[in-house]
Amino acid sequence: FIYNYMKVGIIGSGGREHALCHALHRSKEIKEIYCFPGNAGTTKLAKNIKIDFNDFEKLKEFVINEKIDLILVGPEKPLVDGIVDFFEKSKIKIFGPNKIASQLEGSKIFTKKICEKYKIPTAKFGIFQSIEKANLFLNQNTFPIVVKADGLAAGKGVYICENKIEAENSIKEIFGGKFGLAKNILIEEFLEGEEMSYFIVSDGKTIKNFQTAQDHKRVLEGDKGKNTGGMGAYSPSRLINEDLEKKIMNKIILPTIKGLSDIGCKYKGFLYAGLMIVKNEPYLIEYNVRMGDPECQTILPKLKSDLLEIVIACCSENLSNIEINWFDKKSLCIVLCSRGYPDEYKKNVLINNIDRIELKENEYCYHAGTQKNENKIFSTGGRVLNFVCLSNNFKDCREKIINSIKSLDWKNGFFRKDIGYKVINE
Repeated sequence: FIYNYMKVGIIGSGGREHALCHALHRSKEIKEIYCFPGNAGTTKLAKNIKIDFNDFEKLKEFVINEKIDLILVGPEKPLVDGIVDFFEKSKIKIFGPNKIASQLEGSKIFTKKICEKYKIPTAKFGIFQSIEKANLFLNQNTFPIVVKADGLAAGKGVYICENKIEAENSIKEIFGGKFGLAKNILIEEFLEGEEMSYFIVSDGKTIKNFQTAQDHKRVLEGDKGKNTGGMGAYSPSRLINEDLEKKIMNKIILPTIKGLSDIGCKYKGFLYAGLMIVKNEPYLIEYNVRMGDPECQTILPKLKSDLLEIVIACCSENLSNIEINWFDKKSLCIVLCSRGYPDEYKKNVLINNIDRIELKENEYCYHAGTQKNENKIFSTGGRVLNFVCLSNNFKDCREKIINSIKSLDWKNGFFRKDIGYKVINE
């Protein structure tokens, strides 16, 4: 790597990618950032390039022509489709796990088989190829029960079913193609506990913790209603302690990395373990092979170290020589969504008062589903803006964010006012 004036590319268009862009922009070593395709927020920090990131050949052509030194991959789909292997063949530096390692997210069944082989604590499960066999299995089980699509489902292919009718409907939806062609379905026991997201970063040899978070997936307050991509998050998780962290590393992360290494695969990049904590014991719910969204937006503002340095250390298998430092602050993120999300919502709605938002120190507004057109900003997605605040306490974070959202006064938006309710005593 040649430091000083590097060109860096970021793949993706959401809040996570704006947060990555913002963190990299702080690095003194970067000359230019390109986002493929980026959003209205990244236009201030980077050049947005309209190339479909699923078209690897076109991306490669642009990267070579512009002499881009390094690519970061935000979303899961290109990783699962093998973008890292594709670029590495052309000797282009890219940060993220390869195609085999990305199966940890690409196939829940791949992960469950590793859990079985390496005795990683997880919910008991069954894998089924047909509606009939899945329904038969329901008869032998108690409720609630969890039904999951095997492949990628943008964080939405998980159903917690309270009874047999709900379970049968979800099986029908998955096999009916709601999340693409379904050859397999996973049904597992429901674990009673509290969820936590645990992040690491790895260079293939060394693993370092990359903070913890807790996200709120349900659309309505009190964690009710439909599953979404995430309505908000806070960091750190209230559950983390030294003893639990050791258990997560020794019982879950390290055996997973060993499982990959036994099939000749190194894990490079961010890895996010979705865990259920039951009486201070961790159980793996699922893996994501990238930073979460909105957890990334919640965690990155806490990072004191240079993100570029960490990424370069991972690409050159040199992470052991880097120290990752953090601000000792609480962080909270609230997602402002389009009315109607996660169902039908209007697109291309003008966000007219965006200049009214006055962000003070330790306050951030990351764009997600937005686009700039003739100097005006329009909403293009269900999750539109991510407001983040760092403070000494979560309550203060939440109050400041809600004031920012109120000053925006966007009539087409809604948000959850109770993000972080488990860590905020009113």
